[in-house]
Amino acid sequence: MQRREFLKLGLASLFSLAFTGQRRFRPVATLQEQPILLGRTVSSLRYYDRPSLNGVELGYYVTDTVVNIYESRIGDPEPRHNPIWLRTDQGWVHSSAVQFVRNEPATPLTSIPNGGFLGEICVPFTQAWTRKGDGLKRSYRYYYGSTHWVTSLTTDSFGNPWYEIVDDLFGGYHYIDATHLRAVSEDEVTPIRTSVAEKKIVIKLGEQKLYAYENGRVILTARCSTGAFEGDTPVGEFRVERKQPSRHMAANEERGNGFDLPGVPWVSFISWTGVSIHGTYWHNDYGRPRSHGCINLTPAASKWIYRWTLPNVPRGGNYVESKDGTLVLVEA
Repeated sequence: MQRREFLKLGLASLFSLAFTGQRRFRPVATLQEQPILLGRTVSSLRYYDRPSLNGVELGYYVTDTVVNIYESRIGDPEPRHNPIWLRTDQGWVHSSAVQFVRNEPATPLTSIPNGGFLGEICVPFTQAWTRKGDGLKRSYRYYYGSTHWVTSLTTDSFGNPWYEIVDDLFGGYHYIDATHLRAVSEDEVTPIRTSVAEKKIVIKLGEQKLYAYENGRVILTARCSTGAFEGDTPVGEFRVERKQPSRHMAANEERGNGFDLPGVPWVSFISWTGVSIHGTYWHNDYGRPRSHGCINLTPAASKWIYRWTLPNVPRGGNYVESKDGTLVLVEA
């Protein structure tokens, strides 16, 4: 049975019921004032009566709660690497476990280019499904800002559009509501500042900061998160050797902190071992070591690095490899 036929047959109702009400992403409550943006709690998160861990605990949000954010404020100096707090409907939360998101459903494409296209999740999260025998099962939640390669478009018997997404690590396909992913335009990934001859990146582990240099002058500074354990992020001289706009990353580790992260965005590999500079949707805790060795940046900063560094990914492509990429120095 072809995949298109599979999706159009008797399990269409499962798809439709699974997403009934999900598209609205209504926050837990609404104040009279206008929120400045939305946030998604990336883990269970306590809220307080004031921006301090010493405040009165009022309750907690469960993982993947979408909350209104009304203001940000510098709170107590602890944690020192990130003293920013956010006011929500229920109370103050620390920003380290809140992903800033939007809820902007997209109009699906009417046809898919040959070879597919790159898309970005444009709602706080969406449920992906995969085939299991003659049925379907839940696979991953795809989160705002994650990127995925779309291979086809289909509709169920109710006329709802669904994108088919290839899994670049484990193989197979996943299916998501097509309104929850927007197509990334060519202009968004066009290389930038290509006339500059001398570029380099310096990552200072002690500072947990990344610096981008042009002709000896710093033009970008970004807080980052590197390896949580000594030696996870190697020190030395490297080159950007491979780039992908999307990568499913996963590993099982003896320390018990394995991970399985589909759609990691804007990946610039600097080592054959897999160490890379990439965007992060599973925390907002930049400024302290907490990765498995990679250099975590915000999606916006990693996208800038992806466009700024050599080698350049070909127009419409999703991979490039070179020995002459931009210089990267990792310092203790």
